[in-house]
Amino acid sequence: MKYYLVAGEASGDLHGANLMKALKAKDTQAEFRYFGGDLMQAEGGTLVKHYADMAYMGFVEVFLNLRTIMANMKHCKQDISTWHPDVLILIDFPGFNLKIAEFAKAQGLMVCFYISPKVWAWNQKRVHQIKRVVDHLFCILPFEVEFYQQWDMQVDYVGNPLLDAIAAFTPDSDFLQKHHLTEKKIIALLPGSRKQEISKLLPVMATLTQRFPDYQFIVAGAPAFDLAYYQQYLNNSDIPVLFNATYDLLHHAEAAIVASGTAVLETALFNVPQVAVYKANWVMVVIARTFLKIKYITLVNLIMNKRVVQELIQEECNTDTISDELNKLLPNSSTDRQNMLQDYHQLHQFMGQPGASARTAELIVSYTLQKNKSLN
Repeated sequence: MKYYLVAGEASGDLHGANLMKALKAKDTQAEFRYFGGDLMQAEGGTLVKHYADMAYMGFVEVFLNLRTIMANMKHCKQDISTWHPDVLILIDFPGFNLKIAEFAKAQGLMVCFYISPKVWAWNQKRVHQIKRVVDHLFCILPFEVEFYQQWDMQVDYVGNPLLDAIAAFTPDSDFLQKHHLTEKKIIALLPGSRKQEISKLLPVMATLTQRFPDYQFIVAGAPAFDLAYYQQYLNNSDIPVLFNATYDLLHHAEAAIVASGTAVLETALFNVPQVAVYKANWVMVVIARTFLKIKYITLVNLIMNKRVVQELIQEECNTDTISDELNKLLPNSSTDRQNMLQDYHQLHQFMGQPGASARTAELIVSYTLQKNKSLN
């Protein structure tokens, strides 16, 4: 069967690649065409558009790049129409993907949405749109099932695909030597995968090195950018930037400073004490603070329904405040580190077992076969 996938950022590329691998195991005749990234491309098929040309963060950035976004959307719709897949699989990225879902539904295509839009955070009435244009919604967070039930919507809970990626990870025994790292303990810096995140967060992160001379700071680089892009935000420091080595970096890290997003959950699943940070255009922050219907912005805190990870947002995201919070998490500093690690243990229990990609692939193949059979 023919599968068309749309992923618009790094996390979607990761989940899309794992899903493609699982689909190939269920359907030996699987053909793929997609908007995605390097990881999906490694699984085969045809990459139509790289997510590096698509991911814009915040209302202002989206407005400023509206012409590019609309061109990408038009291209996507035309390509789907031309290829006419058996099923369209949309991966997160709701601002873009719900528009594509509406188009595909009108074309008579079956629409699957993998990783529910975070409508529980704000603008909950979008559930009506999802019910109208999405045939099958696959949720990866435990509390989402109950949320959708409140709207009389049945969804499939498949578990979290990050567990699959982490379970498949094998540490590189030569990691330190390969990257010419010292024996100092490591603090990992994960400034995000979007230009706007990196440009706002990395300069602040880079100022921390002077506060912690006994540690080496290492930046996890997103594959969509090169070393020169990162170096312009490092304040002329010699902080190494490592690409395609985030899990190895977390495996060796004593603590981390992490941009709010999927990486906060990944860091927690690696049992690395962390501080979550976030900065955006002030207009976006004002709007978000007005309309958000959640107490926390990080998935770890939302899943646990309490503050496990400190969230430093906007003006709180500064050198002094980050340093204070980081100090609390270093070995032998206080009980804060142990408390966080205990909360991580409970988080693991809430998240369940790996296998989300395989479960989702099995459901997608089954639903697609059922539809094709009904049409014949």
